Amino acid sequence: MAKIDGAKLMAQSLKSQGVDYMFGIVGFPVQQIAAEAQKAGIKYIGMRNEQSASYAAHAVGYLTGRPGACLTVSGPGVVHMLAGLANAQQNCWPMIGIGGASPTYQNGMGGFQEERQVQIAAPFCKFAHAVEHTHRIPFYVEMAVRQSIYGRPGATYLDMPDDIIKGEVDTDKIHMPPKCAEPPRMAAMADDIAKALAALQSAEKPLVVVGKGMAWSRAEDEVRAFIERTKLPFLASPMGKGVLDDNHPLSVGAARSLALKEADVIFVMGARLNWIMHYGQEPRFKKGVRIIQLDISPEAIGQNVPTEVALVGDGKAIVGQLNDALRSQQWFYAEGTPWRKAIAEAAAKNAKQIQPMIDDNSAPTNYYRALKDIAAWSPENAVIIGEGANTMDIGRTQLPNKSPRLRLDAGTYGTMGIGMGFAIAAAVVHPDRPIISVSGDSAIGFSGMEIETACRYNLPVKIVVLNNGGIGSGTEKYPEDPFNNPPRALIYGARYDKMMESFGGKGWFIDDPKDLRGALDAAMAHKGPALVNVKLHPNAGRKPQEFGWLTT
Repeated sequence: MAKIDGAKLMAQSLKSQGVDYMFGIVGFPVQQIAAEAQKAGIKYIGMRNEQSASYAAHAVGYLTGRPGACLTVSGPGVVHMLAGLANAQQNCWPMIGIGGASPTYQNGMGGFQEERQVQIAAPFCKFAHAVEHTHRIPFYVEMAVRQSIYGRPGATYLDMPDDIIKGEVDTDKIHMPPKCAEPPRMAAMADDIAKALAALQSAEKPLVVVGKGMAWSRAEDEVRAFIERTKLPFLASPMGKGVLDDNHPLSVGAARSLALKEADVIFVMGARLNWIMHYGQEPRFKKGVRIIQLDISPEAIGQNVPTEVALVGDGKAIVGQLNDALRSQQWFYAEGTPWRKAIAEAAAKNAKQIQPMIDDNSAPTNYYRALKDIAAWSPENAVIIGEGANTMDIGRTQLPNKSPRLRLDAGTYGTMGIGMGFAIAAAVVHPDRPIISVSGDSAIGFSGMEIETACRYNLPVKIVVLNNGGIGSGTEKYPEDPFNNPPRALIYGARYDKMMESFGGKGWFIDDPKDLRGALDAAMAHKGPALVNVKLHPNAGRKPQEFGWLTT
């Protein structure tokens, strides 16, 4: 009678459920799981830190629609993975965390790296469970996959004790569940579809907010048809960028503040009215604004502000319903309205305000001047990863996206350190696309050792570090006593390019913007990993903002 051990059964179960990528760091007791994963046809990427591995796993989940797996050792390895579980849960991206654990027969005895792993993972997950018998591994893997992608996507966790990994069972006693089907696409009630269209048609200043939920549901064709049929102005959320082309004539991204502040009816399409959207409240939003809300989760309806029309279900299905209903109507939002004129004037004013910084060729350079060359250099099909406070925020406005799921950044949780994990995930999922990570010098420090991972796998990631020598801003002069440095200070002009070169990649250090484009082109031409380190003025910053970033 044939037997199979837990490591092999785990690998086969993951593969049968459509989990094709695993990121991790091997050690006790999970080495054999990684080896068996490779034999099963899962692409295993050995990382340098469990946090980065967990970030990569849920980036894969967003990019592919099936969760990536993160494999860690017991105790501290699982603790390090918690950052990725939390980020996945807050970002609504699927992943499976798999943590090794001390043997069950040593529970409570103070075993090697013994920890209450299921309990500590549970607050950051939709589903967390210990596998208590080897033969039940397929059951739990299917459940973890299903929980991660059904409803609002998120993180799941499976605890794998050493004796379960090594345990052997008869193959005829194993039940392998069928592959978890793609999530069902729930539609809205027909009456609510009619109410939503009526509300939009009654608006003087309508606005559609397109969130990353529409990217997750693969609703780009439906959203494009809806916007182009209705002629409604739209605003993309940070990772809703690309569901429609950022340069689409109906985009109001260049007049974001005015659009949110003055709109009287807002269709929140697959986005949440959390801090990123200023909670839907004054002064960033109009008092009494009427909200139409499309969300996969009923619990999200009416959060922070009342919802006039709730469309609960799948984004692709519901916008398809809206498009079907519009076929019997002749309505669209008229050209030449005062609202369109106000948006155009605000966009022109904002463009004029930043143009001097874009045109400034002085050295060291500023964000807008550097991003001008980066934007012109970035291919339309590139995956762009943004990380760092000013780098990410300004980059969202200056680096356009044409297609969906090509923008990855700190997201809902505002997590720093995601950059290299996201870049590596994008490179393994999209080997045919350019992968561009634009990072601040503070941000690259969180996960910089993953440069070695990129070089080890010869992943053609192109990293641009916008280096102002600080967290937020740097300083040109340091006191004699380094312990009196400003808390935000880092080494100004630090040679991150040399770090890339030390691992076998290519690096460039740019202290004059006239040399930037040539270095970027050389980096893209190089077939392996490359890093362009751009020295910024330490006080480079954003254009003046009407509101503080957390204004409500």
